[in-house]
Amino acid sequence: MQRREFVVAAAAIGGLSSRLPQGPEWTAWRVNGERVNRDLAELSRFGRNPQGGVSRVAFSDADIAGRRYAIGLMRGAGLDVRIDPVGNLLGHRPGALPDARPLLFGSHVDSVPEGGNYDGDVGSMAAIEAAQTLRERGYRNRHPLVVAIWCDEESGLTGSRGFIGDLPAEELGRPGRDGVPLAEKIRRIGGDPDRLAEARHGPGSVAAYVELHIEQGGILDRSGIQIGIVEGIVGINQYDVTIRGFANHAGTTPMDQRRNALLAAAELVLAVDRIVRAEAGRQVGTVGRLNVRPGAPNVIPGEVTLTVELRDLSMEKITALWERVRAEAEVVTRKYDTAFDYALQHSNRAALSDPSVRRAIGDAVGGLGLTSQVMPSGAGHDAQDLARITPMGMIFVPSVKGISHSPLEFTRPEDVVNGANVLLQTILRLDQQ
Repeated sequence: MQRREFVVAAAAIGGLSSRLPQGPEWTAWRVNGERVNRDLAELSRFGRNPQGGVSRVAFSDADIAGRRYAIGLMRGAGLDVRIDPVGNLLGHRPGALPDARPLLFGSHVDSVPEGGNYDGDVGSMAAIEAAQTLRERGYRNRHPLVVAIWCDEESGLTGSRGFIGDLPAEELGRPGRDGVPLAEKIRRIGGDPDRLAEARHGPGSVAAYVELHIEQGGILDRSGIQIGIVEGIVGINQYDVTIRGFANHAGTTPMDQRRNALLAAAELVLAVDRIVRAEAGRQVGTVGRLNVRPGAPNVIPGEVTLTVELRDLSMEKITALWERVRAEAEVVTRKYDTAFDYALQHSNRAALSDPSVRRAIGDAVGGLGLTSQVMPSGAGHDAQDLARITPMGMIFVPSVKGISHSPLEFTRPEDVVNGANVLLQTILRLDQQ
């Protein structure tokens, strides 16, 4: 990492503090650390698996139970809670200024199968804790404050996409891998897909969105840095690639007469790794799935399908990397007398965080005497959807050993408290602007 990327937040990105009242009482407010960690532990009961993590997949009974628990906490924090037509939990605290736009903050509580107890949960419980702290302090917020628990983050950012009006009708009727249409799943958690238009929020309708999340990587943990200030969420392009050769008898076809699709695919996998590593920057490339047909030990592979996923903060770099991969794929497939085609399966646009929100986060970190680092998010988050309609910022706390989407996922209690305090102080600063 370059030196400029490391900041001790006492000198955090300046300029904001000069626009705030000098030494207001609320700068000394802190969350109840014991309570937020207790709430986090209690949430882990819903969907707990034998490995010690959770399987609280969106729309499952465990997810519904976890959401019910979150609703109880939100009401206990004095929030007026509703389920919007997409299925998001929105806890509202009215503001003093009649025309002020709302400030949103929150995360999600659904998990991947056999996931951990911190991904999404830390940000959700901390957002509720921040609201509880404001209630106990008698704070009179200027903007309306909304704690958002987004539905179905893990399998498609469904809740945040619906919130910004990017949930196509055809997707609602399409059966998932379990054979159940998305519309039916939304109804299961209290949403109403027939009223989806009512959930839509256009550009400028929200003052700002802030999300606290575990890093899910190991940069902060290895560096001993307490807080990550996210500069942006990477874009993701996923390509489905098919290589076709000719399936033939493995015992009777001479080596120089084979059209082995797997040989071409193997070279392409290595090429993806080589091409992505050769470029300066933080981009990553992954071949995560490979299917070989017909898949018999005595048959030469006639067809291979695989995925190529590329991630970076720059969509232009992603496109350029893919062009290099595609050009090499054509050379490799000709070498083995095979054919190659591909399709862009899906694309998530990169989302940069807003400089003013980053400044507020940096000022909050400085006021708390914590260390911080500006860094990208290599994983997707609901915040990338919110960035399309409002200034967005993200706060990271360390993930021990960089482990996530695993029962071994862990964030230390003191780091949970640090993150919750940064979230609280960021919301206070944004509300005062």
